[in-house]
Amino acid sequence: MARIFAITNQKGGVGKTTTTVNLAAGLALLGKRVLLIDLDPQGNATMGSGIDKREVTHTVYHLLLDQAKLDEVVRRSDRAGYDVLAANRDLAGAEIELVDEEGREYRLRHALAAVDGRYDYVLIDCPPALNLLTVNALTAANAVIIPMQCEYYALEGLTDLVNTVKKVKAGLNPGIEIEGLLRAMFDPRNTLAQQVSDQLKGHFGAKVYDTVIPRNVRVAEAPSYGLSVMAYDKTSRGAQAYMQLAEEVVRREEGRQHGKA
Repeated sequence: MARIFAITNQKGGVGKTTTTVNLAAGLALLGKRVLLIDLDPQGNATMGSGIDKREVTHTVYHLLLDQAKLDEVVRRSDRAGYDVLAANRDLAGAEIELVDEEGREYRLRHALAAVDGRYDYVLIDCPPALNLLTVNALTAANAVIIPMQCEYYALEGLTDLVNTVKKVKAGLNPGIEIEGLLRAMFDPRNTLAQQVSDQLKGHFGAKVYDTVIPRNVRVAEAPSYGLSVMAYDKTSRGAQAYMQLAEEVVRREEGRQHGKA
C-alpha cells in the first residue's frame, strides 16, 4: 500500500516544492516506486521534474474534474526516475469549478484509489495557501511533511498549519497525522535559526527530522535545468542532505510497519 505524504506549508518560499522534487528523486534512487503529484497551479514541481508544463495536455486539473482517468494523466519522468501528475495554470480554475460539486474535498482521494499497489510513496506538492486544493491533498494523505525555515514568523505559521491538520483530522480524514517537520534552507551560523530549531525540537520532539537541509546554491540552481539536485550535482551538500532525508523517511516507514506487525 502506498504511503501518501502531503508536503505543505501555508507560508511560501520555505523550500516546499524543492523538498517534494528532491525527496521524490532520493526515494527513487533508493529503489522506491514514487508518484509526485503537483497540486500547485504554478507547476514548479512539474518543471523541476523535467516535464514542460506548457506541453502537457492532461493534468491533475482534468483528474480532479473527472475529465480524465489516472492513467491518462500519469507521466513518466525518465530524468527524475519517478512518475508525475503534472500541473499548470489550468489548475487555478479547479477551485472555482469544484466549489459547488458534491464531495469536492475527496476528489483526489478517490482518484488515488487507482494507484494502490503501484507505488511505495506518493508525494503531493501543495500550493502555499489553505484552499480547496490543499484540503484535497490533506484529505487524500496519510501524513503531512512540513518544510520550514527556522525564523520567527515560521513558528506562527506552523501553529496555523497544525490547527488546520487537526480540523481536517476531525472532519474529513481521521487517519491523517503529522509525519515530520523538516528544517530547510538552514544556516547554522544564524543564532535565531538555532534558537528556533531548539524550540521546534523541544515542542515536537521526534517529529522533527534529524536531517537538516542547508542553504546550498546547487539546490537553488537545479530546478532551472529540470533536474533534482542529485542529478545536477550529487556531490553537493544539498544533494547529500536530501539523500539523507530520503533514507530517514524510509527508516521511519520501516519502523512504522514493524511496529504494526
